[in-house]
Amino acid sequence: MEEAQTLLSLQMLQDARETVERSTLQVIKTPLIHLHHGAVPMKTNCNLYMKLENMQTTGSFKIRGVANQFSRRESGPFITMSAGNYGKAFAYASKHFGHQGKVLMADTAPASRTALLASYGVEVEQMPSKSLLPTVEQFVKDQKMIFLHPFDDIDLIAGYGSIGLEILEEIPNPDVVIVCCGGGGLLAGVAAAIKLSGCTTTNIYGVEPKEACTMYRSFSENKPVLMDAKSIAIGLAPPFAGSNAFQICRQHVKEILLVSDDEIKEAVSMLYNIGLVVEPSGAAAFAAIVGEKINLKGKTVVVIITGGNVTPEELCDIIH
Repeated sequence: MEEAQTLLSLQMLQDARETVERSTLQVIKTPLIHLHHGAVPMKTNCNLYMKLENMQTTGSFKIRGVANQFSRRESGPFITMSAGNYGKAFAYASKHFGHQGKVLMADTAPASRTALLASYGVEVEQMPSKSLLPTVEQFVKDQKMIFLHPFDDIDLIAGYGSIGLEILEEIPNPDVVIVCCGGGGLLAGVAAAIKLSGCTTTNIYGVEPKEACTMYRSFSENKPVLMDAKSIAIGLAPPFAGSNAFQICRQHVKEILLVSDDEIKEAVSMLYNIGLVVEPSGAAAFAAIVGEKINLKGKTVVVIITGGNVTPEELCDIIH
């Protein structure tokens, strides 16, 4: 797909990584740990590594993309829409750089997340999810606000690619890389970083909840689709796949795997039992491994654990 190649180049990814590393937002190079077989009760016998973005600044990978987004724009006021982790990173960066910011959030989001974002000094407004994008467009038009897309902005996607480049520094040619997928920004960035770095034999898989499979359906219909997405992994349930993300993923991603909410809950519980606090969205890719969605026997596999922003109350409803 020539069009996808023009969206993101290896040079853009490398430049974005340098920007992320230099950012005063204190983005860290997260640990890549080896999970010994038997550490969790999984049947798959593979050489498994976990990239722990749940230990990242603001608790998720989102700060990487935000760091690159903000570096490309001089000043606000900025506006975005978010179910949680992107909004947290956006609010954190807005406060850090002294920018005026506004976050639109679906009215189904927990009150605790709304309060957290507001504590950073950004304005938070809740509304039905179908109203989010039209309202953003109205603010951009009427109040001259600058919209920062939470999953389909090229600068954001390039920032996420820094994870892929970090992985390759420690494991130069993995057999398989497994990444969760919501709107597709993370999957697109990581996949592009690995494939454009020359890892032609590495297979990259995206993972979505069965009831929020916008990228899976987009692959099937060969265009970004809309759906009424619902999942315990709310960070993976936007109503549509990003158009830029779709084009990049279509070129570099082998397949989209689907997991159930129950499988995601089981993955959260398994990770908790080995000492890792991971939110449902952050555990979806791991759920695909323990659920044996693909044959990984004997392969060197990297899975990205994407976030750890989960309350004790939410964990109590999941772990066992």
